[in-house]
Amino acid sequence: MQESYYQWALGKGITRRDFLKFCTATAVMLGLEASAIPQIANALETKPRMPVIYLSLQECTCCSESFIRSGHPLTSNLILNMLSIDYMEVLMAAAGEQAESVLAKSMKDNYGKYLLVVEGSVPLAMGGVCCTIGGKTAESVLLEAAEGAVAVVAFGSCASNACVQGAAPNPTQAVPVHEIVKNRPVIKVPGCPPIAEVITGTIVHYITFGAIPELTNQGRPKAFYQHRVHDNCNRRAFFDAGMFVESFGDEGAKQGWCLYRMGCKGPTTYNACAITQWNEGLSYPIKSGHPCLGCAEDGFWDKGPFYTHLANLPNNAIGKNPDRIGVAAVGTAGLAVGAHALMTLFKKRKEKDTDKVD
Repeated sequence: MQESYYQWALGKGITRRDFLKFCTATAVMLGLEASAIPQIANALETKPRMPVIYLSLQECTCCSESFIRSGHPLTSNLILNMLSIDYMEVLMAAAGEQAESVLAKSMKDNYGKYLLVVEGSVPLAMGGVCCTIGGKTAESVLLEAAEGAVAVVAFGSCASNACVQGAAPNPTQAVPVHEIVKNRPVIKVPGCPPIAEVITGTIVHYITFGAIPELTNQGRPKAFYQHRVHDNCNRRAFFDAGMFVESFGDEGAKQGWCLYRMGCKGPTTYNACAITQWNEGLSYPIKSGHPCLGCAEDGFWDKGPFYTHLANLPNNAIGKNPDRIGVAAVGTAGLAVGAHALMTLFKKRKEKDTDKVD
């Protein structure tokens, strides 16, 4: 019998305390109640490591880079060691026929037990020759691997919605994974790149409960994609106060004001960027001074210039017109200044009248 996650952890010198911290952090990350922590711990203590096959199709490898750089102290260990990653072109030493034989063996030996992670879109133009692996088209490789998978994770925007490859005029006829795989559950994890912890949480949830986590109506893990970036943005207070950056490098930019007028799509983008962040919670685009491009949303590349602010916010997303906030704020400030000036003038006149009486 294969060793469990906990057995592996003990062998690597990970303490019981740290192991339980990881279980707690995972429960919080997935939005589960405290009662789920013992269940997660028990599952990781008793169940064998889950085989993972990672396919790289039409992509740029930024998703792989995010995948192997998870920030949580034990999450990175889970990804690189606790999972049995049988096939991942970016990491494996084997190449050519040897690599493909490993893939074939893993699919056969673990049929119906492995998780398939797919990075990249699937090109259909010219019979699919725009992306081939081992002499096979990306489409045929994907269909073969998906057949024996318990679930498929479309990791990154290319796999979730075709991303830049699917941008007009889409010369390779790139399509997302869910348009090819119809007989297995497809979990979309969009982002360019996506957040690595989403895969960790998805795997732990499956191991613990024997089912994939709750998804949004767009097929994304709800724990990570139920809030807009805007909702938890570190610049939100400046948005509410009507204090906006008007040009890169201006005084507002130096003070960390809201980037809405610089094209920020945070009010219409659902992702955990502002909560989970990257590099052990160090930062994310908006925090580092760049507006959100909305890379987790379908068709973001074709929705107009990145640095032009939203003409409108669909479905009254934030409950108010942000282009009127600044006007209102300035107007309020003007009234306050005016009132202060009148009070000062009244006070001075009163002092003069008092001097005359004396």
